[in-house]
Amino acid sequence: MSKKVIEKSKPVTKGTEKTKVDMVFGKQNYMLTGLAFVVVVIGFLLMYGGKEDIFSDRRITVAPIVVIIGFIIGVVAIMYKQKTTNGAD
Repeated sequence: MSKKVIEKSKPVTKGTEKTKVDMVFGKQNYMLTGLAFVVVVIGFLLMYGGKEDIFSDRRITVAPIVVIIGFIIGVVAIMYKQKTTNGAD
């Protein structure tokens, strides 16, 4: 009869190795997205107005332009890719 040799392995500890997670968006993308959100909200607040005349310049020209600028910033925030330096150049 042969004897079976049981090897003891090292205990596995979770969280000791740091792994780099590749995020789809970087910090700058999230900051631009937040800025876009704030600009769109400001545009809608300008459109809201209050007791002011419904045909005021602020409601029919300025506010829609601000909202469109906010949406453009949002598109730029999604499309923006940060330049990486590899050191190979």
